[in-house]
Amino acid sequence: MTTPLTARQRLSELHRYAAVSGEDFTHQNLASARTNQLRFARCSFAGADLRYATLEGCWFKFCDFSGADLRGASLRGAVLAGCDLRDADLRDTDLTGARLSSVNTGIPRLGPTDITGARFEGTSLRNVHAEDVIGWPPGHTRSV
Repeated sequence: MTTPLTARQRLSELHRYAAVSGEDFTHQNLASARTNQLRFARCSFAGADLRYATLEGCWFKFCDFSGADLRGASLRGAVLAGCDLRDADLRDTDLTGARLSSVNTGIPRLGPTDITGARFEGTSLRNVHAEDVIGWPPGHTRSV
């Protein structure tokens, strides 16, 4: 009898550029998960443990990261479009070259990324491009 794969194992086995749509990873342990430039759409990572996860080059559209723990994760070159990162813990996260933006839904203010209440102490924001982001941390430039 084969043991079912954990969510972390399933993600690490997906091939580069694979699409993941509508998956629910709410409150799952994805700590230290490693991915291959996956494309996520409408997935929930709310309250998930993503500490030290490698999500480099991943693309997230309308994903929910509210309350997620992303401490020490690497999101280098990631795209977060229309995502909910309210109250997420992004301390010591590497967002180098990441892009945070809205999605044109045709309805004003329904497609922006929201980072209200997110924690950014020690986060690398080098070359981050942020456009139409709600709750951008005071004192940080939107495009470095």
